[in-house]
Amino acid sequence: MKNVALITGASSGLGKSFAEIHAKRGGDLIIVARSIDKLNELKKSLEENFKVNVYVLPKDLSKIDAAEEIYGELNREKIPVDYLINNAGLGGQGYFHERTMEQDLNLIMVDIIALTKLTKIFLRDFVKRGSGKILNVSSTAALMPAGPMQAVYYAAKSYVTALSEGIWQEIQGTGVTITTLMPGGMDTGFAKASNLENTNLAKAMTFSPDVVAQDGYEAMLRGDMEVISKLTPEQLEWFKSVPTTPKEILLKQLFEMQK
Repeated sequence: MKNVALITGASSGLGKSFAEIHAKRGGDLIIVARSIDKLNELKKSLEENFKVNVYVLPKDLSKIDAAEEIYGELNREKIPVDYLINNAGLGGQGYFHERTMEQDLNLIMVDIIALTKLTKIFLRDFVKRGSGKILNVSSTAALMPAGPMQAVYYAAKSYVTALSEGIWQEIQGTGVTITTLMPGGMDTGFAKASNLENTNLAKAMTFSPDVVAQDGYEAMLRGDMEVISKLTPEQLEWFKSVPTTPKEILLKQLFEMQK
């Protein structure tokens, strides 16, 4: 395999868009998600349409050893990784004290622990050989002070952005880059999976994941530190007001959007 991209959460939504973009450019793929059926369906489509090689790796990233198992299997199969796209993520709406412990711990495992492990494991190899690119998918939620009704999710995305941008500075001059993608509103099925379907926030999720993935992919190739992709004019104006809005008012606005 050559010019290989490892993409987590690849079976649908933004992850599937990343896979198709990379395949169109002739790159081989390692696709990771929980559903082997969806992965095999995507593998067949990519190989038939783009004549690339696709390695299917079904993994549940909420399991503590998932990242090490991914790395170990690829080493045994002698499959190199040139691009790491940490796209997998869980969300979830609700009052923090009412959501189950399992829901929030699974979110933390996927959005924080698995992403951190995969970044660290592959970054070591990338720096050692002097090449490689990482794209970590965060969210414009990371630009907010906090997220009532999605408290753990907002905190997780703030972590992803802070981690990635700290690493960006550390690896200057190594030949390796790390980029943070912060999407605005996308129509990916995330709202349904996160129980956000009937919120005002979900109504703003209108952009195609293909467009957002293209923005992130191109930014990764350039080695940009971050890219904010696709905000409506109303969202853009609202984000511009964030630095000057008292935190109490901002949190109240977010609460009303997301409850």
